[in-house]
Amino acid sequence: MRPDLIRATELLHRNTPEAVEEAIGLLQNTVYSFSMKVCGHREDAEDTMQEVLSRSLGHLAKIQEPQQLAVWLYTVTRRRCWRMRRKPAHAPVHTFSLDELMPDEAELGRLLQDAGESPEGDLLHAEQHQLLHQAILRIPAPLRIVLVLHDMEELTTEQVAQILDLKQGTVRIRLHRARLSVRKEMNQVLSSSSKHKKNSQLLAKKPRRLKPRGRQRPDECRELFGNLSEYLDGRVEPLTCEQMRSHIEACPSCVAFLRDLRSAIDRCRSLAIPCDSAVATRLSAMLTREYLRLIVIPPVSKTPAHRNRAGKVRKQQSIACS
Repeated sequence: MRPDLIRATELLHRNTPEAVEEAIGLLQNTVYSFSMKVCGHREDAEDTMQEVLSRSLGHLAKIQEPQQLAVWLYTVTRRRCWRMRRKPAHAPVHTFSLDELMPDEAELGRLLQDAGESPEGDLLHAEQHQLLHQAILRIPAPLRIVLVLHDMEELTTEQVAQILDLKQGTVRIRLHRARLSVRKEMNQVLSSSSKHKKNSQLLAKKPRRLKPRGRQRPDECRELFGNLSEYLDGRVEPLTCEQMRSHIEACPSCVAFLRDLRSAIDRCRSLAIPCDSAVATRLSAMLTREYLRLIVIPPVSKTPAHRNRAGKVRKQQSIACS
């Protein structure tokens, strides 16, 4: 779970203007960033942020635990974002099969060549944020939202299943396909950008292309590729995990692919999409005032004495108006 939600829950319990304003700001960032990652349109994300939080103020004060806040907030945001979403540019024409998501011999050869690069090459640089966001938006929506909730918003499988009304096994299957899909899209997008930048250097020297060997990966490799998400998340039985580890350590291609998949997941987790500061500040001030107004209204007394006093006040007001 995002630390922002844990912090926001704690701040809301203080019921001070400063704490409420900070909490509202954290919730704004969460809703806006999630909406952008799922739908990709700034105007829709800003509208979703305002509508969800405006309608949620009366409910926020009732929430006691961060887990409860997370499930509830993402559920209402997902529903609103899904109603308003537009088809992203470069949306996928079809969903890739599992075999199509696996690397071929040529790609594995390239991954082996890249394995000796500096670790800094795996970091998400500022200029790559837009390209990465495009890659995420290119994977099918049912896979994308699982990836965003689990890997980017840091929710558990159980929480994602609850938000999307899915079985946990279905979430795990979609998560693995989503990770493989975003890895494939990232490599294509980032590779295209890198080739564009180095175009002048490549004019003088024709790059060497690795040719496929014309054979399938061994069955053991294919089976391992299909279970890498379970392996990375520590969800494999100890005996199976040890067997997979032994194979990986003896197979350079599997090591390279595992490293590339882990890099893709880390890039997703590091992606931040902040809201425009001017928009966020205006909305935060308005929501803070409204939230404080709601929590300071005293409950209406139901005693006979109170009703008699209220009746006298209304009668006096009526006489004065006449």
